Amino acid sequence: MRFLIVRTDIRAAADADLAAAWAGGGRLRDETTAPEPRRQVVHAEDREAALLLARALATVGAVRRGRQRVKVLPLDDPGEQHRDASGD
Repeated sequence: MRFLIVRTDIRAAADADLAAAWAGGGRLRDETTAPEPRRQVVHAEDREAALLLARALATVGAVRRGRQRVKVLPLDDPGEQHRDASGD
């Protein structure tokens, strides 16, 4: 499975918006409609490589200070079944 490793800026949220989201049971942020601004994008071919790259990106000062975050996203469909070379 392939992975996308993304370093993004964290958007600040107003206290009133946070309270409204909690009270209404909704989401404060919806990454599918309004993703956080990307700072860096890296691809990996397997989970182990993706996690290694994510750990490396997590050492960036802005990530350590909580201004940015690192996300590891799978690119392949999780329901997709892969066959081996024999076709079984």
